[in-house]
Amino acid sequence: MDFKNSPALYLIAGAILLYVLAQSVFFLAKAWKHGKELGIDKKKLRNSVTSSALFTIPSALSVLATVIALAPAIGLVIPWVRLSVLGNITYETVAATEAINAFGITTGISEAVTDPEVFAGVAWVMTIGICFSLVILPFVAKPLHKKFLSAGKKTEETAEAKEDAKTETVETEKKGKKKAKRSFAGFIDHVTPALFIGLIGAFISNSILGAGKKDVALDGAGVLSVITLATSVVVSMVLEIITKKFKLTWLEPFIMPIGMILGMVAAIVCYNVLPPEIAMLEWRG
Repeated sequence: MDFKNSPALYLIAGAILLYVLAQSVFFLAKAWKHGKELGIDKKKLRNSVTSSALFTIPSALSVLATVIALAPAIGLVIPWVRLSVLGNITYETVAATEAINAFGITTGISEAVTDPEVFAGVAWVMTIGICFSLVILPFVAKPLHKKFLSAGKKTEETAEAKEDAKTETVETEKKGKKKAKRSFAGFIDHVTPALFIGLIGAFISNSILGAGKKDVALDGAGVLSVITLATSVVVSMVLEIITKKFKLTWLEPFIMPIGMILGMVAAIVCYNVLPPEIAMLEWRG
């Protein structure tokens, strides 16, 4: 198993992360210097740096949860590098699982990868797949940005037009124009949530009906997977309600990572507390 956590891998990972940190410090220094040139008060600059640092904590928790989920299968180094540079839980876990399945292994990330060839394949899929966005970004970023700005401007214009409408006839005409002008804006408003819901739906269905090997314990969907899912959902919903009711906007970025981590905690607790015949029960194993 040394190939997954070898000193060479740690050296490569360390070099990559040092480069990322150096890049961050460089741009922080440039931004601070430019802020002073613009005459921004030092207290405001410090507050901006502090708030930005605090905003990274929820992302760090999500990264930690994903690393914990992937490390038993493919070691610590690859998930650590992938999620520290460019990646997220919805991509990395799916990419790793599908890459493992492509080698004819149906257990996904629930079992340790013991074949160096499979490990190399997983690392390549996780890395190359996410780099595709960087390749196409220079070609599509500017046109998309213009579309976003145009859609936002048209949305504001139609909203103002609706408020200024004096009669039913004028109001109807404005609604028609609004519908035409909002076509792209409406598409953007719905496509991102739809894609995210689709990914979450795949995870939920796998937790409830995911198939596994009969001779591998806790490989398929069962009591623990449902408990983990239910805990994460309930915790997220409760935190969402608390956030909206008490207007705790600072709590919003923490909702997802807290739900993930408490779901894992619930699985560990239930595994050790419930009778083995219940905790190990699987209906698709």
